[in-house]
Parts: sequence; structure tokens; C-alpha cells
Amino acid sequence: MKKIKYNKLVRDKIPEIIKAAKKEASTSVANEAMYREKLYEKLKEEVNEFLESEAPEEIADILEVLYAIMELNSLSKNEIEIIRTDKADKRGSFNKRLILHSVTNHHED
Repeated sequence: MKKIKYNKLVRDKIPEIIKAAKKEASTSVANEAMYREKLYEKLKEEVNEFLESEAPEEIADILEVLYAIMELNSLSKNEIEIIRTDKADKRGSFNKRLILHSVTNHHED
């Protein structure tokens, strides 16, 4: 019998999927501090997976983690979209693909 240790946040139905595969999962429910920590770890994991594969499924996973972080912080998708569009209006988006190389200050302070 081989036991693999993970200690990571997983989607809610993963234990059921493991059981259906005739395996046994050991789980616990995170308190808020642990949940926040594990969500941030999961976000890094999913971003890294996307950077390696560029698969659309990884973008979906990133969004799922971001939605959980938003819910944890009592933020709605609508609130975040308002902030995003406001920033885009004031500072632009990334559509022009601009790369900033340097800034020269010609005024000595």
C-alpha cells in the first residue's frame, strides 16, 4: 500500500473522485487563516502550470482560485470588474503591447 502526501488545497469533489477510484483520501477543513494561505499557494501553483502549458484549462483554474479569494475577502465579481475597468480607463490595458525600457528624469530634485 503506497501513501502519497499532498497537504494542499483541492477542489470540493476531489475526495469523492478518489473514493470512486477505490482509493482512500485523508482530508481536513482549513480554518480561515490556513484557507487563505492555501489559496495563495494554489494560485501560484495554477499560474505556474499555465506558464508551463498555456492550456485554457489552467486559466479556468486560475479564475476558480481568484473567485475563491474574492469570496474570502467579501468581494463580488462585479466589484472587481468595476475596479478593473476603472484602472483600464485611467491607466490603459495591455492591448498595445508596450514595453517600458527606461524613464529619464530631466529635473533634479
